[in-house]
Amino acid sequence: MGALPIFYLHSMHEGVQVSSKLEQLQALLAPVVEALGYQCWGIEFISQGKHSVLRIYIDKEDGILVDDCAIVSHQASAILDVEDPISSEYTLEVSSPGMDRPLFTLEQYASHAGEQVKIKLRTPFEGRRNFQGLLRGVEDQDVVVQVDNQEFLLPIDSIDKANIIPSFD
Repeated sequence: MGALPIFYLHSMHEGVQVSSKLEQLQALLAPVVEALGYQCWGIEFISQGKHSVLRIYIDKEDGILVDDCAIVSHQASAILDVEDPISSEYTLEVSSPGMDRPLFTLEQYASHAGEQVKIKLRTPFEGRRNFQGLLRGVEDQDVVVQVDNQEFLLPIDSIDKANIIPSFD
């Protein structure tokens, strides 16, 4: 088989306000989660008016139980009440990443190379926003995904959402 064609998506800097809010929340909450003995796998803030959701994903080597989520939720709520980084009403959720774990960082993408992923972009590339295929790894600030016989280099900043597709071998 010959070399795969490679497609590059150039990053557009839309959603800067959202990412700066996420960076603020990450800086505020990750140390709290880690001080409790958990890994802060990632944070999502989905702003939907009165129904916004702040979701904190936590992990640890031997897995996450409901009690772990309650401990982190209690501590995170206390910090959020004091610091008040979100002006609107929201629901706080604490969860394990699960089998279809979301990917947030280049390190997470690199550690899951070889697995099947589903990626949704913020803006279309080559007429599409959704990519599903084999996660090949990372190159610089790009996530490399193989879809059929094509390889795409997608800047991490352009990815809206990415999840592992669990295999049930």
